[in-house]
Amino acid sequence: MVKNGKIWIAKTEAGEDVYLNPGMANRHGLIAGATGTGKTVTLKVLAESFSAMGVPVFLADVKGDLAGVCLAGEDSEDMQKRIARFGLAEAGFDYEGYPATYWDLFGEKGIQLRTTISEMGPVLLARILGLNDLQTDILAITFKIADDQDLLLVDTKDLKALLNYISENNKDFAEDYGNISKVSIAAIVRAVVALELAGGDIFFGEPALNIQDFFSVGREGKGMINVLDSQSLINNGTLYSTFLLWLMSELFETLPEVGDPDKPKMVFFFDEAHLLFNNASKALMDKIEQVVKLIRSKGVGIYFVTQNPRDIPDGVLSQLGNKIEHALHAYTPADQKAVKAAAESFRENPAFNTYDTIMSLGTGEAVVSFLGEDGIPGIAEKAAILPPASRFGGIDDPTRNGEISGSLFYSKYANAYDPESAYEFLKRRGVEEEEAREAEKQAALEEKERAREEAQREKAEEREKAKAERQKKQAVKSVGSSVAGTVGREVGKQVGKGFGSFGKTLGGNVGASIGRGILSTLFKL
Repeated sequence: MVKNGKIWIAKTEAGEDVYLNPGMANRHGLIAGATGTGKTVTLKVLAESFSAMGVPVFLADVKGDLAGVCLAGEDSEDMQKRIARFGLAEAGFDYEGYPATYWDLFGEKGIQLRTTISEMGPVLLARILGLNDLQTDILAITFKIADDQDLLLVDTKDLKALLNYISENNKDFAEDYGNISKVSIAAIVRAVVALELAGGDIFFGEPALNIQDFFSVGREGKGMINVLDSQSLINNGTLYSTFLLWLMSELFETLPEVGDPDKPKMVFFFDEAHLLFNNASKALMDKIEQVVKLIRSKGVGIYFVTQNPRDIPDGVLSQLGNKIEHALHAYTPADQKAVKAAAESFRENPAFNTYDTIMSLGTGEAVVSFLGEDGIPGIAEKAAILPPASRFGGIDDPTRNGEISGSLFYSKYANAYDPESAYEFLKRRGVEEEEAREAEKQAALEEKERAREEAQREKAEEREKAKAERQKKQAVKSVGSSVAGTVGREVGKQVGKGFGSFGKTLGGNVGASIGRGILSTLFKL
C-alpha cells in the first residue's frame, strides 16, 4: 500500500509503520522464509504497491495463487480483523484489482511468450541443454559461424540444421574455428531434441517478445503486473530459471542508464530463486552476478524469493539491500547455522535477539530491514506484513481467458510465424549443392558418352580405312596379276617356242605364274 509517497509494507509490534523507500527499491531485495510463513502474501503486497505507484512488475506465478491480482479482494472476518489491526480503514484501504497481463511460455494459461535461439545466446542455451564445457565451446563456435555467415537462428530446427551442416563440413571449418568433433555435435543435437520434447520447440520462435511491452501501464496509470504462469514450467527448473535469467539480461542490455531514480522503472520478482543457481557453471554465475550488480543502474529492482537465504550465493546476497525474512526452522545443526547466518545479515536491534526472533515468527510476521535514503540498511525490525487488496488465490478459466483475449498484446503474439532463417537457407543451399553435384555427375556421364562415341567413331573410321586399303591392294593385285601373268606368259612362250608348241604352251604357263608371284611379293599381297 502506498502511503506518504512510500510503500507501506508492515507495522511493528510497537505500532510503527515500516516503509520501503521507492528510491532505494532498485537496490534489490530478498524475501525468504519456510513454506507457509507468508512469502507469497509479501510478494503480492509489494507487487500491488509498485503497481499503484505506476511501476511495472514482472512476477512468476509458481503455484497459481498470484493470478487473482487482477480481481478485487473479498471481504471476510479475517480481513476485517487485519484491517482493524493495521488501521487500514483510516489510511484509505479498499479492495481492488490491478492491471495484469498473463504470459505463458507454452501458450496455455497466458499469452504465448517466445524468444529466439539467437537472442538466448550460447551461454544460457548451454545451461538449458545441460552441456559440458567442451560442448558449450562448440555451441559458442556454432553461434560464431552463424554470425559470420549471416545465418539467423530463430528456432530449434535452425540450430539443428546448422549443427548438422557443420558436422558434415567440419574439415572446411577446422582452419578458421579449430577442430569440431562430430561426436560432440551429435550430443548437442540430442540435447536440442530433448529440449523440443520439453516444449522448447514452442518457446523458441517468432514473434519474439519485445521487452518494452512489459513497461506498459493500465487503468488510472497503474503499472502493469506481468504474471508468468509457471505451474508447468517449474517442472523444468532449468528452463524456468534460464528464461528468467535471460529476461533479466535483456532488461540489462536494453535499458539505458538512469542511476537511482525516484522509483524503479520495473521490479522483477524471482520466485523459487534457488533454481537459478543450481548446477550453474562459473561462467553462468559470473553472468548472474554481473546482471544483479549492474542492472540497478538501469532502474530495475530484482527481488529473490526463496525458502532460505543460503540458497543465494554470497556474491549475489551482498547486493540485496532490502530484506524481508519470514520464519525459518532449524531441525539440524546445518539449519541452525543457516538461521544464524540469516540473523547476522541484519543490523542488530538491541530490543530483541534476531536469531531467536526469526525462529519464533508466526505466519505473516517477518524481520525486515530496508535501505534508508542514505543507502544505509536500517536496523532489524520485527513486523507484521499488511494484507493485499486484491483477491487471494487463483482465477477461473473464463476470467483468465477474458484477461488474455482482452490484452493489447494478445493479437501481437497469438500467431506464430516462421521467417526465412538458417534452416531454410541451409536447406536451399543443400538443394543447390545437390543439384550442382547432379549436374557435375551428369556432365561427367555425358563426357564419358562423348568419349565412347568418339572412340567408336575412330574405330569405325579405322575399319573403313583398312577396308579401303585392302580393296585398293586387292584391285592393284588383280590388275597387276593380270598384267604380270600376261607379260610372263609372253616371255615364257618366247623362251619355250624352241621346243615346239608344247614348250611354248608350257613356257607361257610357267612364265605367267612366275610373273604373278613376283608381283605378289612386290605388293605384299
